[in-house]
Amino acid sequence: MASTEDKEASKEKASSWKDSIYNPRTGELLGRTASSWALILLFYLVFYCFLAGMFALTMWVMLLTLDDYVPRYRDRIPNPGLVIRPNSLDISFNKSDPLKYADYVKNLETFLQKYNETEQEGNEECISGEYTLQDNGEGMLKKACRFRRSLLSFCSGISDTNFGYHEGKPCVLLKMNRIIGLMPHGDPYVNCTVKKDNPVQMHYFPKEGRFDKMYFPYYGKKAHENYVQPLVAVKLLLTKEDYNKELAVECKVEGSNLRNNDERDKFLGRITFRIKVVE
Repeated sequence: MASTEDKEASKEKASSWKDSIYNPRTGELLGRTASSWALILLFYLVFYCFLAGMFALTMWVMLLTLDDYVPRYRDRIPNPGLVIRPNSLDISFNKSDPLKYADYVKNLETFLQKYNETEQEGNEECISGEYTLQDNGEGMLKKACRFRRSLLSFCSGISDTNFGYHEGKPCVLLKMNRIIGLMPHGDPYVNCTVKKDNPVQMHYFPKEGRFDKMYFPYYGKKAHENYVQPLVAVKLLLTKEDYNKELAVECKVEGSNLRNNDERDKFLGRITFRIKVVE
């Protein structure tokens, strides 16, 4: 049996352990009195409020330096990428089965909605071949040049609602990414080639596949609310010899100072996609 002394030592240890959490004699909690805890909490409350205030003040001062219409720093690459519609780099379908190309047709039709006459009638007719420069004095909102989808002719989806997919002569649409202030020198146009021995005939719309200068420069999403990028449609005139084969097509922006040969970025001024038409 444990001796009386052992029992008393055990009680003292238990009492000491409890006192370390809360000591009823001194009123201390975890070794601190209520006033001590209150001072610590007050200190951290003031400290973190000060930090929050400093952060808010810094953000407010920074926001004062920003322009709602033009980014303060524009360190993006000065050359645009080339984008394709329908939104796929691997186009494959059976021209005899409408269900196989329905998604491509729907994608093109949806994309061209903003180029409808009803959407473009609010935009202005600009002078072809000339930059549409607008001074800040003309107001922060900039006028947008009109681009009618009818300019895409057989690839507009107006006369041919299937965009040539039902006859095995599909259309693809190309556009350049928006870059604020971009004014390409020269006369930019799209040139596409098929990587095969026998060349494939193509039709370009608008004429010669050109990006008209009147759609440049772009002034930003907020200032240029109704701006739409100019498009180039490419109709691939595939023949029976081209069916059931996967063809690699490369399209580049030529005729200007825009880069299209950067091996580190294969979408800079160019794009490569594959197309396969099955009978």
